[in-house]
Amino acid sequence: QVELVESGGGLVQAGGSLRLSCAASGRTLSPYAMGWFRQAPGKEREFVASINWSGSPRVYADSVKGRFTISRGDARNTVYLQMNSLTPEVTAVYYCAAALAATMRADDYNQWGQGTQVTVSS
Repeated sequence: QVELVESGGGLVQAGGSLRLSCAASGRTLSPYAMGWFRQAPGKEREFVASINWSGSPRVYADSVKGRFTISRGDARNTVYLQMNSLTPEVTAVYYCAAALAATMRADDYNQWGQGTQVTVSS
């Protein structure tokens, strides 16, 4: 098992940027595939982005393509989500998760962080 800790959330104005981090506690994230998901109040958890253990491929939800970028740190124990051109619609709790293979299904991920709140004001 790997313990995941997210950070970097906060309050930002529309059009701004945030970079979320997901760090592994106690061990490297290799060879896990990593995903970012989000859950807004009253909505189901939804896929945002994923990255394979090698760093490729990277898969994005259609709603974030061109604005969000998922990446892995050089030390392979951190995963990032760079979020640009933020809109109020992306306000949610963002979670990172680990799986043996990168998919878009939350059920395939068996390790989850506690989440970090992202709030975008208009």
